[in-house]
Amino acid sequence: MTVHHAAGVGYQRAAGVYERSRPSYPLSALAALADVLPLEAGRTVVDLGAGTGKFTRLLALTGAEVLAVEPVREMRERLAELLPGVAVTAGTAEATGLPGGCADAVVAAQSWHWFQADRALAEVERLLRPGGALVLVWNTYDTSVPWVRDFQDIYFRLAPKDLPSPPLAPRPGEPYRQDGWRAVFDGRPGWGRIEERHWPNPHSTTVVDVVERMMSSSHIAVLDAAAQERVRAEVEAVLGDHGVAGPDGAMELPYTTDVYWLRYG
Repeated sequence: MTVHHAAGVGYQRAAGVYERSRPSYPLSALAALADVLPLEAGRTVVDLGAGTGKFTRLLALTGAEVLAVEPVREMRERLAELLPGVAVTAGTAEATGLPGGCADAVVAAQSWHWFQADRALAEVERLLRPGGALVLVWNTYDTSVPWVRDFQDIYFRLAPKDLPSPPLAPRPGEPYRQDGWRAVFDGRPGWGRIEERHWPNPHSTTVVDVVERMMSSSHIAVLDAAAQERVRAEVEAVLGDHGVAGPDGAMELPYTTDVYWLRYG
């Protein structure tokens, strides 16, 4: 299996922190997807790049059968521990190992940007039953908030040039600045138009967990100890300079949950 080095090594090291520090997703977004797809008992959904199961556990609430696919062993083990009733396989988005025509929907939450888009889409086409849907979900930082913009800038300044990136949240008055993932669907036969909805997703958290949110980023987690300490100090300085936390360290990290879906066949 081919997995980007930052994901393969970084998420091995940071699986536990990843689970603790990342937000979930709004139940309103899940309800909208369950209604439009639909997701219910008797239906099957494949969760690509399921990680520790942040979105997987929501999909399971719909009553649909959930098949989780996750290539990183440490993430997969954490998912299995948290969701023992969900089947999980060690495949990749490009080669899941699942039987063809097994899915009414395929979901990639916080993961599509890691995939080789053409190969992953061919695999999705193989998995979907006629009329099935692909759903792409991302939690993006709300960079209309100044401290969040400074926080995100640390992430991208340290990112290697070949690091796959999710769609970026817009700055005030700007359109989405990175949605290159759409290009793979241009002129591709069988696919309907892209539908989308966006939900605010404020995440109640603490200074400690916001710092760990940065430290669990794949390309940060692969740094040596000294480099990681420099990153940690820089993040703590941003939070301190902006005075975003209460006296007990509690704070809110504002996200937007972006959901896109389209049908095939």
